[in-house]
Amino acid sequence: MAATLLTSLKQKVKGLTLVPAGGGCFEVTVNGELIYSKLQTGTFPDEQSVLESVRERLKR
Repeated sequence: MAATLLTSLKQKVKGLTLVPAGGGCFEVTVNGELIYSKLQTGTFPDEQSVLESVRERLKR
């Protein structure tokens, strides 16, 4: 997923941080705003939906 984000948004993303964690935690934040949490949904996100959510946040 990180590679997809960087490849698709390379002109808009200034940095990407991966934070290893245990316990099934997978969260995506953009500029401090949580846009996806596996802990809340119980499922791993669809890569395309995360990409679209990140694109929307970067437009702001």
